[in-house]
Amino acid sequence: MTLAYPIVTEKAMVILENVNQLSFIVAKEAKKAEIKAAVEQTFGKKIVAVNTMMKAIITFEEKNAAEEILSQLGIV
Repeated sequence: MTLAYPIVTEKAMVILENVNQLSFIVAKEAKKAEIKAAVEQTFGKKIVAVNTMMKAIITFEEKNAAEEILSQLGIV
């Protein structure tokens, strides 16, 4: 599985509200294209960018997409 789970911290919530980004823990071997495809397929939202560092920071095209996804997951 490419996506493990979203990171839900105070900092992650501020980023969600201000920049429309979500942070996910992802499989160590996952490539940016695979992460993008997994998020778009799972949540049906267009992705603008994927940055990786030990986690994936995903920027969405749609304004409230990040918040909607956390709501779908029952986190917000």
